[in-house]
This record gives sequence, structure tokens and C-alpha cells, in this order.
Amino acid sequence: MQLMQALVCKQPGLLYIDERLAPEPSPDEALVRPVRVGLCGTDFHIFEGTHPFLQYPRVPGHELAVEVVRAPQSSGLHPGDLCVVNPYLSCGHCIACRAGKPNCCVAISVLGVHQDGGMADLLCVPPANLIPADGLSADACATVEFLAIGAHAVRRGHLSDRDRVLIVGAGPIGLGVALFARLSGASVAVYDRDSERATVVAALAGAEAASPAADIAQVAADFTDNEGFDVVFDATGNAGAMETGFELVAHGGRYVLVSVVKGNITFADPDFHRRELTLLGSRNATAVDFERVMAAIRDGHVPIESLITHRTSLDAAVSNIPLWASDKRGLIKALISLGG
Repeated sequence: MQLMQALVCKQPGLLYIDERLAPEPSPDEALVRPVRVGLCGTDFHIFEGTHPFLQYPRVPGHELAVEVVRAPQSSGLHPGDLCVVNPYLSCGHCIACRAGKPNCCVAISVLGVHQDGGMADLLCVPPANLIPADGLSADACATVEFLAIGAHAVRRGHLSDRDRVLIVGAGPIGLGVALFARLSGASVAVYDRDSERATVVAALAGAEAASPAADIAQVAADFTDNEGFDVVFDATGNAGAMETGFELVAHGGRYVLVSVVKGNITFADPDFHRRELTLLGSRNATAVDFERVMAAIRDGHVPIESLITHRTSLDAAVSNIPLWASDKRGLIKALISLGG
């Protein structure tokens, strides 16, 4: 049987290459070969031991471009097909799945988080979670998942061209939100304590960068004539920032929490009711969001070449991931190339 190389997080701060027997797909699974793996905050949190929903050891990798090795005949997939992977494996029959929300399935299993992911030579996945690339490059395929999280958040926020929007947090997820908020026609501002990140993300998305030197309440006043933003998205993963965000939303506005923290956040209930705010959680993404992102890439609305700033191989990732976890200067999206 063929041997598989996998990049394993054995425990926080420890990465190593593991060689073991290659997986054997069940009759209803597809066997795929990852060719690109995107690195995101989740992967760095796994390395650092700060991810709240993970057990070690774990093979990371959920932002994937893959080639089909073999698949069930009924799937319509063929060897050599390049595909995007939807890494959210759902049960298909719980209350969320029945409601068309497999992204928050009661028993969801996310590749690279709840089960081993794609930083490996081979991977088994359900064919329904493979989306043919249809003209997208391998690089582009590996960016779809993180952008889909942003597209899903924007869809949750029900944006229109009359909305003034603030995105707090200029990491990759904030970038995805900004891109699709602008594609929805909204007026968008990006705020981050790192002025360079805010400036870069705003430029890529066609948005405005808010100065981190200013008090964030003053940012809301300056950008909205003291009315507040129609929609605020939090993409910080910081409880304090999430709580502050309530103060920035206009009367009748929406607040979308894209990030998650392990713990409680609080808000003033009288003020919440006085302004009749709508509070929304946004988790993962659905097939609709994946297709939305892929269409936007095909139409030239996503600057893929500018998003990918760092590259490495599976072997070199053992040293690169610790480096990039501590020094993210200039880092937007890093890709691991496994060939192809």
C-alpha cells in the first residue's frame, strides 16, 4: 500500500512529518490528492494550542485544492479532476441540515479541526463535498473556503447598496467580508489596530481604511455623521472588541459576529432594545457561498494574485508555520504546495 506523508500537530507548538499507510476510501467516498493547502488563523491557532475545539494529534488543512484519484461512478467525478473542497462535513438529517443550514450541523465535523485534514498526500472525502474547479487554478481553489466565510457573513447581514458597513479586524476573514460587502454595493470601512493591515485589506477590497489612531467610537461618528453603521461585522476573535462593536451599530442596524471566542460576551440590554438591533452569528459557509465566491473569481472580482503572499512546501512548512505564527508582517494568505 502507498505511504502517505502528513504534517501533524502532535501537541501545541510541535509539528512533524508523519509517514503512515494511505487512507482507503469507503465505497461512497472519494480519494483525492491535495495540491494546494491554504493556511489561515485556524491553522496557526492549532499550532499555538489556542483553538477552542480541537484534540491532538491532528493533521490540519481545510482550505484545499485537490485532484481526484478515484471516486464513485455515481458522483460524476473523474480521476484528475481539480476540485475545491467544502470541509464542513454534515450529517444531513439534524434540525440544522433539514433547514438547509449544514454549516451549523449539530454533528458537524470540519476537516483539519474535528478530524484530520488535507496537509497530507492523500485524503478521503464525501463526493458531495467536492466542487469541480470549472476553470479555476489550483491557487484560486485554495482561497475559496476562507472567502466563502466572508461571503456567508455578508449574506447573513442582508447588505444592500444603501448600507454603510464597518468591518472590525483586517485578517483574511475580514478581507473576505470586505470584498463581498463591496460586491454587494455597500459603502465599506475597515478598522484594525494594525494600520498597515487595515490599509492593505481596504485597498484590496475597494474600501476605506479607518485610522487605528482614532477612538473607534470616533471612527463611527466620522464615517456616518454620528448615526452609526447600518451593519457592523466583527472578525477579531477578541471579546473586548466584540462587546465594543454593539456601540457602533445604528438604530435599526445589524451586528454580525463572524469570529468566535470561548467564553461570554455581554451587552447593555436597554440600549440593545432602544435601537432595536439585530444580532447575528455567522458560522462557516454553505454550498451557495462557495459557488458565489467561485463565480466572483471567474468574473475577475477577486485579486487572487495579490491575496497569496507566502508559499511553502509540506516539508518546509514544519519550520515556516512557527515562523509565520509569530511574525505575520505582510502575510495575507500562505499556500502549501504539494505539486500540480
